[in-house]
Amino acid sequence: MADIDIINRIKFLMKELNYRQVEFASKIGVDTSNLSKYLNGRLPISEAFINRLVVNLGVSKQWLEDGTDIPFAKAAAPAATSTLTAPDHQGTPVYDIDVTAGPAPRSLMFTEDHIIDWMRLPGTTPDDRIVIVSGNSMAPVIKDGDMIVLRELTNTQYIMWGHVHVVILDDYRMLKYVRRHPDPTMVTLHSANPEYDDMEIRRADIRNMMLVQQIIHIEKLV
Repeated sequence: MADIDIINRIKFLMKELNYRQVEFASKIGVDTSNLSKYLNGRLPISEAFINRLVVNLGVSKQWLEDGTDIPFAKAAAPAATSTLTAPDHQGTPVYDIDVTAGPAPRSLMFTEDHIIDWMRLPGTTPDDRIVIVSGNSMAPVIKDGDMIVLRELTNTQYIMWGHVHVVILDDYRMLKYVRRHPDPTMVTLHSANPEYDDMEIRRADIRNMMLVQQIIHIEKLV
């Protein structure tokens, strides 16, 4: 594993989680000066340091080490999800919106009147969003009726290539793998379901992007 790549992924986490260096050091249980040395390359990234990130942040070890997988591990929810419900508006908000349907912009999607519940999950924050998925374009990775945890990207120019995103355009929004295109002004949107063709869109047409952090599979008992 290349330290510089891991360092860049750690910096990405700090930005997306909105942690300053002092807060991040406290969260993962290391001295601030040592964290600075890790980030500056003056201390080698050790297995113990990686494990601290995994345990304290719930981040995927595979993603940290080689960039594959998604930053936060997939979570499988039991059939009765009430055990995950957080009282008194604590945890991550759950919205009664279908993230793959309609042209509504992000500003209208995540309003308080759409919140129906709150859930506590490892590796999530109150700034994340939990939404429902419909359709089968991402099956079997994400199935119809599953829930996903989203983290909005602060800069759509920085894309987690190969990972699943919600991509919002003017007329619709889609849940897809985002892949590099030979033309740097374009991106390729790929479905997990082989029955769906790839789509090519201009990066300039992307209005918002949200990274899928966790997938909550809902198992229905009959």
